[in-house]
Amino acid sequence: MRDIAQLSGASKEYQVGDQTIIALHPVDLKVNAGELLLIIGPSGSGKTTLLSLLGCVIYPTHGKLWVEDKLINDLSEKELAHLRLNTIGFVFQSFNLIAPLNALDNVMMPLQLKKLPRNIAKQKALAALELVGMMDRKNNLPKQLSGGQQQRVAIARALVTDPKLVLCDEPTASLDANSITTVMQELVNLAKNGKAVCVVTHDPRLLQYADRIIEVEAGRAKEISKSDISQKLAIH
Repeated sequence: MRDIAQLSGASKEYQVGDQTIIALHPVDLKVNAGELLLIIGPSGSGKTTLLSLLGCVIYPTHGKLWVEDKLINDLSEKELAHLRLNTIGFVFQSFNLIAPLNALDNVMMPLQLKKLPRNIAKQKALAALELVGMMDRKNNLPKQLSGGQQQRVAIARALVTDPKLVLCDEPTASLDANSITTVMQELVNLAKNGKAVCVVTHDPRLLQYADRIIEVEAGRAKEISKSDISQKLAIH
């Protein structure tokens, strides 16, 4: 199984006045193609910091990070932006769809940032919408879509650049139970088709979809089995 991203002793610290805040203690982690990795933990535990590192949004303070065999520590901000656009797809809790644009135009947006001709961008966007079962809603504005439908459009937008790594920050937090099942099944299918999918959540209902689980507590990340975390949740 090929790793798409690798953290080696990577940590993140922030300086606030004369105080050092450790958002994430050193962690070793590989994120593999063909798997859904669940990053679970309470609010403020450091799981979003871990996701931000994997997404090349921030640099590690210590240690090293590779994405697609590129050492992130050595890249400029411009090179990071290029890597994010071409290698990483982001899915957010709040969908982040652009209100005046219909579903199709929202999905086309990353391709337009890459300066693809409009006809090619449209073909790719239609294929991405087809993949998540939203072709019949391609002309709808975000406000005309349910939460689950908006999230599926957001997944299509994340997929349209054919990223190797798909990062999801609480993608089901705003959804009802039926929509959660639909959206998580879409993400499982992406992993089965060779993407590396990381999902940050504090929702134990998502444990069933994971190939591997990383638990983050007080800035410390460690891999944990489904049975161990299920017992732990039962105790709590």
